[in-house]
Amino acid sequence: MTMSNTKKLFIKTWGCQMNVYDSRKMADVLAPMGYKQVDGPEGADMIILNTCHIREKATDKVFSELGRLKKFKDEGQAEGRKTIMAVAGCVAQAEGDFIAERAPYVDMVFGPQTYGTLPEMVAQATGAYGKDRVINTEFDEEDKFDKLPEETLATGPTAFLAVQEGCDKFCTFCVVPYTRGAEYSRRVEAIIDEVKQLRDQGVREISFLGQNVNAFHGINAKGETQSLADLMLLAAEIDGIERIRYTTSHPRDMEQDLIDAHAHTKIMPYLHLPVQSGSNKILKAMNRKHERDMYFDIIERFRKVRPDIAISGDFIVGFPGETDQDFEDTMDLVRQVNYSSAYSFKYSQRPGTPAATMGGLIREDIKDERLQRLQALLADQMRAFNEQTIGMDLSVLFDGTPREGQLHGRTPYNQAVHVTGNSRLNGQIETVRITGTNGKSLTGDLILYEAAA
Repeated sequence: MTMSNTKKLFIKTWGCQMNVYDSRKMADVLAPMGYKQVDGPEGADMIILNTCHIREKATDKVFSELGRLKKFKDEGQAEGRKTIMAVAGCVAQAEGDFIAERAPYVDMVFGPQTYGTLPEMVAQATGAYGKDRVINTEFDEEDKFDKLPEETLATGPTAFLAVQEGCDKFCTFCVVPYTRGAEYSRRVEAIIDEVKQLRDQGVREISFLGQNVNAFHGINAKGETQSLADLMLLAAEIDGIERIRYTTSHPRDMEQDLIDAHAHTKIMPYLHLPVQSGSNKILKAMNRKHERDMYFDIIERFRKVRPDIAISGDFIVGFPGETDQDFEDTMDLVRQVNYSSAYSFKYSQRPGTPAATMGGLIREDIKDERLQRLQALLADQMRAFNEQTIGMDLSVLFDGTPREGQLHGRTPYNQAVHVTGNSRLNGQIETVRITGTNGKSLTGDLILYEAAA
C-alpha cells in the first residue's frame, strides 16, 4: 500500500476492557481499507468515539467530546476532504436516534454488534450508496465474532481476548443487557486458535474477557458444550502461554469446576467477583439473584483451593433505599472478605433501567460520605495486602518500560511492580524480591541482578 492511500484513523475509547478489545478489532477491520490508527484527531480521516454507558452522564460526555472534535471535521472539509465522525459502543446502542438528531454532523452511529460490517457502513458514509449517513443499532442474530478478522495483533506480552458477550442477569441498575444483548459464547476452537496466534506474537499472559465471563458455554468441534474452566485448561496446555486470567464474573454462574481450576499453576491466584452490596435487601432490589452468604461461600471455596488468592470486587453505594444499616452491611462484608483491590462508585441513574424509576433516592452528600468511608477501608485493605508481600520472592511478567532503566510488571496477584532493569527483560517472567509499597503498587529488586553481584 502506498502512503498516499493511507488514511488516518483516531479511536477514543471509554469504559471496560471489552470496549478496548472492540476498538482494537475495529482498527483491524478498517486496516484493509487503508486506515492506520493514529494517536490524535489532528488530520484524521475517521474519528470514532467508542462509548460506555455505565458511568454517570455518559451521554453528556459524548456530546461534549463530539463538540470538541467537530473542529477537526470542519478543518478537513475546508481542506477538501471528508472526515468521518462516528459514535460506536453502548451509548450509540442506547441513544442512537438521539445522537443522530442532536449531532447532525455525525456520519455514523453504530452499536457493539455491528463492527463486522464496518466496511459497508464506511462505504455508505462516504456516499457509495447514494446516501451518506449510517445509523445501525441492530442486534444481529449471527455471531458478531465470526465477522471480525481472525488475525489478532498483539501489542505486548499480555492480551485480553473476548470469549463471551452480553448478559442475561438484568440487574436493575445496569444497561448491559440492553446495549450488549443476551449472553453469547464464542466457539472453543476459534478461541484456542486466537490464543495460539497471540502466543506466536510473544504474548505470555491471556485474560479471557466477557461481560459475564463465567457464563461461558462454548461449543467445541464435537458439538459439546464446554465451560470457562474447560477453556482455561485447554489454553493452559499451549506452550508459551504462562498465565491465564478472566474477568468479569457473576456469583450466580460460579461453578465448582472453575474454582477447582485455580489449582493449576498457570491460572493466576486472582479473582474479580463483583458483589455490589453487602445488604440482602439491596441485593434483592438490585436483582442480583444472590445473597451475601452465597458470596461468602464462594470466597471460602476459592480459598480452600487456593489459600493465597487475591480477591477483587465492585461496589455501588447509595442505591435507592439504602439505609445506614444497609451500608454498614456492605462495610461488614468488606471486612470479612478482605479485598486486595476493588472498584467502588456512587449509584447513578441509567435511563431505561428499572432502578431509574425507583423511589428512595439517596442525597448526594450522603452518597459522598459513604463512598469516602468505603474507599478508605478498601485502600487500607489494599495497602495491607501489598505490605504482606514485602520480603517475598514473586514471579513478575514485565510488560512495559515507564522510563529508561525502569521496568513495569505484574505479580500473579495482579499487583503492579516497578524495578530497575534492562528493557530487554520486557515480555519475560523473572523473580523479583519485593522491597516496598506505596499502598497501590510495589517496588522490588531483580533476583538475577542480586545473584550476579
